[in-house]
Parts: sequence; structure tokens; C-alpha cells
Amino acid sequence: MAANSATEYIIHHLTPLRAGEGFWTLHLDTLFFSAVLGLGFALTFKYAAERATSDVPGPIQNFAEMLVEFVDAQVKDAFHSRNPLIAPLALTIFCWVFLMNAMDLLPVDLLPTIAALEGMPYLRVVPSTDLNATFAMSLSVFGLILYYSFKVKGSWEFTKEVLTHPFGVWFIPFNLILRLVEELARPVSLALRLFGNMYAGELIFILIALLPWYLQPLLSFPWAVFHILIITLQAFIFMVLTIVYLSMAHASH
Repeated sequence: MAANSATEYIIHHLTPLRAGEGFWTLHLDTLFFSAVLGLGFALTFKYAAERATSDVPGPIQNFAEMLVEFVDAQVKDAFHSRNPLIAPLALTIFCWVFLMNAMDLLPVDLLPTIAALEGMPYLRVVPSTDLNATFAMSLSVFGLILYYSFKVKGSWEFTKEVLTHPFGVWFIPFNLILRLVEELARPVSLALRLFGNMYAGELIFILIALLPWYLQPLLSFPWAVFHILIITLQAFIFMVLTIVYLSMAHASH
């Protein structure tokens, strides 16, 4: 019975709030928390920009400038062309992914309990534990990669690169197969890396919540401190790989 109740508890916390059927099923909690966190990030930076001053800056301006300088340094190191979109895109990706990951640090039962009082049977509060969300972000990056590959290189140069690199014009079928594998691996690796790490982290928090109350503080605090490094690292990796992939899209062989 205890095993069954533990299994039901885990399944309940990892089940999204759904609407619709089949392919058109919407995960409402993922959409809601992603939108709220993205809006919070945008409004915070808008507030910092509108109140920026050359005098003594406030804490929000200091924090925003620190993040902007950090991301700008990563772009300068990894992106070797000119494109005014890359730095804002990298900043958005880093902050948005970090905020989605940081929802993992909230008490496991807090928001699902509140949602249950409002009549919601399920609520998954960490958007990055939803494979739909991580694949949506990675496919958006993949779309930008294809767009800039065509825009910067031109359709003929891009087609020639796909068909003749790396083995030359006499091995077009092999070149094409390798290129397809390489291109498909980018969104898949971006999505699965973020999803796998965050799903595992959320599962560990749920397992800790199943332990006796006197053991939970002994394990939850050290894991939460370690998890802060994980959520930051995952946001950083997603951002850096996006910059690198877009840099490759701008480069000619």
C-alpha cells in the first residue's frame, strides 16, 4: 500500500494539467508558468531600462547590467559575425530558462495544494520538466539556424555546403546523410539535455518529500543548494549552444 501511495504521489506531481485530445492536447500549467515567468523577466528589465541612471544605480539596474555584461561576453567569445539579434536572444534564453528551472526550488506541495483547493486535479509547476516546452524552445532555435543559414549564405551556397561538405562533390549521398544527422541532433540535444536534467532534479525533490519529516530538512537543503548550480548551468549551456549554432549558421566553409 505504501509503495502504491508513493507511486501515485510521484505520478500526480509529474502529471500536467491538460486540455484537449490527442496531438492538440495543451499543457495549461506549462503555458501559464512559461508566460508568467517570461512576462516577469521582460517587465523587470523594462523597469531597469526606464530607470537607468549614470549616477548611483539601484540594485535592479546593477543586477540587469551584470547579466547584460555576462551574456555580452559570451556572445563576443562564441559569435564571430555581426548580428544585433544574437545578444538579446541569448539574454532572453538564459534568463527565461533559468526562471523556469528555478521553479524547482519551490516546496513540492505548495502550488499543487493551492491548485487542488481551486479544483485543479493536477499542476506541474516546472515548465522545463515538460518535454513539449524544451522542444518548443529548441525548435525555435533550429528555425533561426535555418533562417540565417539561408539569409547569410544564400540558397545556392547553403545547398552547395549541404551537398559537398565534408567529403566533396563525389560523395553527395554521404554528405547529405551526415548533414541531416547533424542538423537533427541540434534541437534534439538541446531539448533532451534540459528536459532530462530538470526532470531528474524534480523527481529527487519529490522523493525527498516522501521521506519522514525529520529527514527532509537534512536532504532537501543540501540538494537545493546543489540544484541551484544545476539550474544555472543548464540555462548557461542552452544559451551558449544557441550562440554557437547561430555562429556556425553565419559562417561559410
